[in-house]
Amino acid sequence: MAGWNLKPAYAHLHADFGTLEAVFALQGERLTRDPLSEVVRVQRDGVNYYVKRYVGAGKGLRRYLGRPRVKSEWQNLKRFAEWGIPTAEIVAHGLERRGAAFGRGALITRELPRTEDLSALAERNDARLADRAWVDGISRQLATYTRTMHDNHFTHNDLKWRNLLVDDQNTLFFIDCPNGAFWVSFWLRYRITKDLACLDKVAKYKLSRTQRLRFYLQYRRRERLNASDKLRIRHIVTFFEGRE
Repeated sequence: MAGWNLKPAYAHLHADFGTLEAVFALQGERLTRDPLSEVVRVQRDGVNYYVKRYVGAGKGLRRYLGRPRVKSEWQNLKRFAEWGIPTAEIVAHGLERRGAAFGRGALITRELPRTEDLSALAERNDARLADRAWVDGISRQLATYTRTMHDNHFTHNDLKWRNLLVDDQNTLFFIDCPNGAFWVSFWLRYRITKDLACLDKVAKYKLSRTQRLRFYLQYRRRERLNASDKLRIRHIVTFFEGRE
C-alpha cells in the first residue's frame, strides 16, 4: 500500500516527483547515506531540491509500531510552518507499507537559497560570530522559535547548530527534525534541557558567557534569572559531561 502527495504548485514536475517509484529512480548528487536513508540533491529549472529516501522506519519494533521516521520528519516540518518557525518548504512526501511493515518512503524539500548551517560558520570561525549585533539578532530568533516549540510541549531532540540554517538576510531556519516529539511532565522538562544543552555544545566554544546568558534570558522572556533558572542552567552546562 502506497500513499504519495505532490504539492499542486509543483505539478509540472510530476514526471520526476509525482510517484514514489519515480522518486526512488531519481539520480542526483548524493549528500549523505546511512543504513536507513540517503539524501540526494537534484536540480530542476535552476532550483535545487533535496530528496530524502528512507528504506527503513527505524530500529527493531519501529518497523511495525509507531510513526516511521520519514513520516515524523514531514509532519514536524509542517508543524514548524504552522507555528511560524521558518523551515524548508515541503514539495512532496509519502510512504508505502508491505503488509504491516514499513517498506520505503521519501520526503522532498525545496532549497533554502543562500543559506548555510551554523556549524559551518563555527568550523571556519566566520567573522559574523564576532559581530555582536549579528549574534544578537540570530539569538533572538533562535530563542523565540525554541520557546514556541517548547510552549507547544514539543522538543526537537537534535537541536544542533548543523540543523539551523541562516541566509544572507539573517533569517534563521529550523530543519531536519525526524526525532521531534511531544512530551509531558518530567519528560518534557528533561527534553527541553536536552534541546538547550545541544545548542550550548557549540555555543560554549564560540560565544561569550554573556551572549549565552542573554540567549537564555531571551528564551525565558525575562530580564533576570530566578532560582529555577539557575538550577536549569546548571543542568544545561553539565548535561553532556563525560559524553563528549
